[in-house]
Amino acid sequence: MRMVDIIINKRDKGELSQEEIDFFIQGYTHGDIPDYQASALAMAILLNGMSTREITGLTLAMAHSGEILDLSKVVPLAVDKHSTGGVGDKTSLVVAPTVSACGLPVGKMSGRGLGFSGGTLDKLESIPGFRINLSTDEFIHQLSTIGIVLTGQSADLAPADGKMYTLRDVTGTVQSIPLIASSIMSKKIAAGAQAILLDVKVGQGAFMTDLADARVLAELMVDIGKQVGKQTVAILSDMNQPLGQAVGNSLELQEALETLKGRGPDDFREHCMLASGYMLALGRLASDEIEGKKMAEAALVSGEAFKRFHDLVQAQGGDIRYVDNPDLFDKARLIQAVNAPRGGFLAEINAREVGETACLLGGGRERKGDPIDHTVGVIVHHKVGDKVFAGDPLFTIHANDEEKLEHARQKMLAAHQWSDVPVKPLPLYYGTIF
Repeated sequence: MRMVDIIINKRDKGELSQEEIDFFIQGYTHGDIPDYQASALAMAILLNGMSTREITGLTLAMAHSGEILDLSKVVPLAVDKHSTGGVGDKTSLVVAPTVSACGLPVGKMSGRGLGFSGGTLDKLESIPGFRINLSTDEFIHQLSTIGIVLTGQSADLAPADGKMYTLRDVTGTVQSIPLIASSIMSKKIAAGAQAILLDVKVGQGAFMTDLADARVLAELMVDIGKQVGKQTVAILSDMNQPLGQAVGNSLELQEALETLKGRGPDDFREHCMLASGYMLALGRLASDEIEGKKMAEAALVSGEAFKRFHDLVQAQGGDIRYVDNPDLFDKARLIQAVNAPRGGFLAEINAREVGETACLLGGGRERKGDPIDHTVGVIVHHKVGDKVFAGDPLFTIHANDEEKLEHARQKMLAAHQWSDVPVKPLPLYYGTIF
């Protein structure tokens, strides 16, 4: 069997056999198939799609490319969460400690930023010393002792996806539904949690811009989860404007800390509480998401959620002084507030433009393995539907380069669209897939 023939088959809209899928995954994992051939196949999949059988086969092949954990031997029931990625989506930083504080263990393997969408690991690495490369043994030990882990993907778990994940970021293939579904679910299967919440983003700042496509992706992943015996629920959430206010690694981490202290932006806090409610219902600690949300809110108010994040950072080697005193975080050299050029109602805050702005400032990657600047980003001060007066603060840019700052200013102004008549606020959610 030759890799070039597999590429040609998918290029010509053929359906890959399980043998072809296994050949590719095994060869790419072991280094026998180079990046350029994997890139070609990924692009062919993006353009021509895959059948449900192919996607399920690809998911299982990727999951079984390495070790599969069985967390039932460690905790009675562990729950995991995954977001398909969005602008300002720092949800895991709040949801994981909140759910854990309620008594439900959370063992989560997260990723780095993809394209204009930031990654949980990049945000956590804003904390000096925080380790994101725990071994499998360390993952299991920490989950059993403090009930929460947020780490990178172990080299032993779904290694095929680890390689594909970084490749997709720099080859324009992030948006492929088959590749998104197989990437997410292979990690979830390998990581061993018995229940999974999927936060599927939809809108301008998501990889799924169309609600129908997002629903297809959500239904596909829920179906895969059920096939392998995992309790799986997906929520469809809005990403037409940034979630919360902060976009950029350190800025988002600091906003998450504010939220864990019971403050933070209203939309972000509400999103985190509902997601936590669903996870607690999946974990059988709540009868439904409504009761679960009340439990989550109580964990915020009591300070237990913040304490659990504190425990997490300490367990993974992070400097807890930064958690207790966010003023210690490094700051960008140039911080510029930009005022509204006119008055009116905000009709649009294009989330993709905002995410791309954070990337051009240095907060994202153009090439595989690029370093990022944790200090840069933007703070968006309003939401769609807000009435804003000329001269009011519209957004604040955090930059380390004058030229990039000016480019960011123009891009952010263009991302804000105005109306002279009232505009209806955007919904937070579009539905749930069980």
